[in-house]
Amino acid sequence: MNRTYFKDKVIIVTGASSGIGLASARLFGTLGAKVVMAARSIDKMLALAPEISQNEDDVLCVKCDVSVEDDCRNLIEATVAKFGRIDILVNNAGLSMRAMFRDLDLKVIHRLMDVNFWGTVYCTKYALPYLLESKGQVVGVISIAGYSALPARTGYGSSKYAVRGFLDTLRIEHLKDGLNVLVFAPGYTASNVRNAALVADGSEQGSTPLEEGKLMSAEQCAMYLAKGLSRRKSEMILTGLGRATVWAHRLFPRLTDRLTYGFVAREAGSPFK
Repeated sequence: MNRTYFKDKVIIVTGASSGIGLASARLFGTLGAKVVMAARSIDKMLALAPEISQNEDDVLCVKCDVSVEDDCRNLIEATVAKFGRIDILVNNAGLSMRAMFRDLDLKVIHRLMDVNFWGTVYCTKYALPYLLESKGQVVGVISIAGYSALPARTGYGSSKYAVRGFLDTLRIEHLKDGLNVLVFAPGYTASNVRNAALVADGSEQGSTPLEEGKLMSAEQCAMYLAKGLSRRKSEMILTGLGRATVWAHRLFPRLTDRLTYGFVAREAGSPFK
């Protein structure tokens, strides 16, 4: 990775109060970037800001619920007001779920689309003029579930497929004007996303069915993201299992369906049971 690439670049990271977002903000700060942290938890971000950069002028914390269009507009305006430009937008804020569709209150899918899909659309829309001016980059952090469906996550998979379609289209529209669009698809990564995942009635799951300690760390995931950005990649699919799953889904979809069913059926507290 070209570590000097990020020096003085203005980078917005949504969902920056925990997980991949926080790890990425820390890494970008270490690499000399000017980091804008966006999340709903402003007090938490302000407490974390000294970890991002020793120079407090190089960090901006903005309270932002990405499902609210005005919050996203304000995020972009606050960034430009402080730093005068935007070089990279990392659309990382996201929400998951775990329930069979037959049992699901449809408000859960609405909520996931509002956060995962519309949050990406809103932030990208308002940042786009500045990203075009800087010939910068926009990133969507999706999931392997945005390539190969994961049962009991209908709202999650649908939103991640939608983000991928949106960003792939945006890339083609701006093929000739210097904008780079990266679809970034981690595999299972240790984070709070499964604890905060919504269940059938819209409440939080409050626990994880996976052994988080055995998953890729958020810090390692952030390092892969930085490498992809420094090389201006258009797509990154992480882990051997993730790449194998995407490949198998394309070539052997029915076999992949059966294997995926078996994997989810073995989860602790599987909705199939």
